[in-house]
Amino acid sequence: MKFTVIPSGFKESLSAEEVGYAIEKGIKRVNSNYEVNVIPMVDGGEGFVDTIIKIRNGYKIMTYVTGPVGQQIQSYFGVFKEENKTVAVIEMAAIAGLRCVPTSQRNPLYTTTYGVGETIIKSLDYGADKIIIGCGDSGTTDGGVGMAQAIGVKFYDQNGDSVYIAGGSNIDQIHDLDLSNIDNRVLSTPIDLAVNWSNILCGDKGVAHVFGPQKGASPEDVEHLANNLYHLAALIKQHTGMDLRYANGTGASGGLGAGLVAFAKAKLHPRFELIKNYIQIENSIAATDIVITAEGCIDYQTPNGKIPSEVARIAKNHQKPVIAFAGTIGKGAKINYQSGIDAFSSIIPEPATLENAINDADKWLQGSVESAIRYIMIGMNLFKAREQQKHKLKEVVTDAS
Repeated sequence: MKFTVIPSGFKESLSAEEVGYAIEKGIKRVNSNYEVNVIPMVDGGEGFVDTIIKIRNGYKIMTYVTGPVGQQIQSYFGVFKEENKTVAVIEMAAIAGLRCVPTSQRNPLYTTTYGVGETIIKSLDYGADKIIIGCGDSGTTDGGVGMAQAIGVKFYDQNGDSVYIAGGSNIDQIHDLDLSNIDNRVLSTPIDLAVNWSNILCGDKGVAHVFGPQKGASPEDVEHLANNLYHLAALIKQHTGMDLRYANGTGASGGLGAGLVAFAKAKLHPRFELIKNYIQIENSIAATDIVITAEGCIDYQTPNGKIPSEVARIAKNHQKPVIAFAGTIGKGAKINYQSGIDAFSSIIPEPATLENAINDADKWLQGSVESAIRYIMIGMNLFKAREQQKHKLKEVVTDAS
């Protein structure tokens, strides 16, 4: 039996690599001779840099930048060589991700992407010829204005005074902006963004309404953020001619996608389409018997570009069965049967606190996978027994004739 394991990470618990090797251990408990190929997958969020540089034989550059609540934090970016050019890999989650925001300060009104802009400048200082940015797991909803200020954009209030925007709360103070001081290297360097293609900047399905509550925003905060992002979109259109309100991917990382397009001339890409250029999985899927994937939560949003559904889509092109494991099974999860996932289940075996679920995820995942593989083996053995019976009946009939 050959298994190909292509998992995402379990946020704030296990990295994609840790999930992958827990699944491998569960499979090997059933039969140590099974062939297991683990390909940790990332969606642009946590683990993006580690995964890409490991595959591309790159390395990390450690640095200090402004964190999401304004403090200095230690972060990093990755570097690898491609056709004699230096490619920098930036992980938004490692700079302004939700895990970088203290629990008591989780409110996207007051969190900033300033450190993302600083990291872009630092990667250019290092000599980057190209930049790839993973947008995911963010703790911000500032439309990228923090990043914009770090690369040289100036904002002014209605009195013509320079104003510093420290989060999503005071975007409405911006009356005018100046793009003339943007670092020229930013504008002349290709910047590709891996984003959730279904995330948009404005409207009822805009990033403030969809993800604001997960980042600590109250219903009132959500409306304020939504109005501010619409205000920002109007300013962007006024100064650049680009209408980014409802464009695919612009809502990535709390609107950072829109900010990078408007102010850094970045290009948005569906995250899986961009990432699979660096993480080759098609051949492994074609050569396997069973594909196993995983995600922290499987629900009605999973088909919208999340890793399990994207893996399943490729697997179905090769007629391969797909099993998915998740920390939790959420609302509307059955829709995933339509996207190519043949079976899914939660790894949580008993009622548990969040702390226990995080701490025991590795153990529970191994146990869940072992059980699933044993069920598969039962089915296979029954099939083999039935085929043997059919063969014996044929022999009896032949002898009798």
